Amino acid sequence: MKGRAHIFVTGWVQGVFFRDQTQKWATSLHITGWVRNLKDGRVEVMAEGEKESIEDLIGQLKQGPSLARVDNVDVDWEDYKGEFEDFKIVHADFF
Repeated sequence: MKGRAHIFVTGWVQGVFFRDQTQKWATSLHITGWVRNLKDGRVEVMAEGEKESIEDLIGQLKQGPSLARVDNVDVDWEDYKGEFEDFKIVHADFF
């Protein structure tokens, strides 16, 4: 069953290769979508694919890469739209 999750990760999650690792995890799980840093210090993820794969990704996000400290992961499940071809790192221009 396909699904879509809009995910917000809070903690020490910027500047610790979090987006790069998220892209690697998502790609290995055949998840499409994107990841980006937010101005408030969180990381935002939009993920589409098999619901079980997204749940696996969420589990990995809760652990984070070795240099990160994840305090919280908020997940909003949405209807699958199929709008992404791959998983990308989106670079914001607010820094």
